[in-house]
Amino acid sequence: MEPEPYCDAALPPVPAGPPAGSAAEGAAFADCVRCGEPSEHPASVAGAPLCPLCEWQQAQRGACSG
Repeated sequence: MEPEPYCDAALPPVPAGPPAGSAAEGAAFADCVRCGEPSEHPASVAGAPLCPLCEWQQAQRGACSG
């Protein structure tokens, strides 16, 4: 049985990796711990990085949990 979605919201388009022209451009970025896509967080920083899309989805879950 698949879990029900928390919210029925359309997902915004999210670019992979850092913003173009940023100071971190060219640096190694950590992969998202949920989907494996590149995150906006450097690989050298400890923690569980999420890509922008998974971060947005996590925020939506928190907002809809009441």
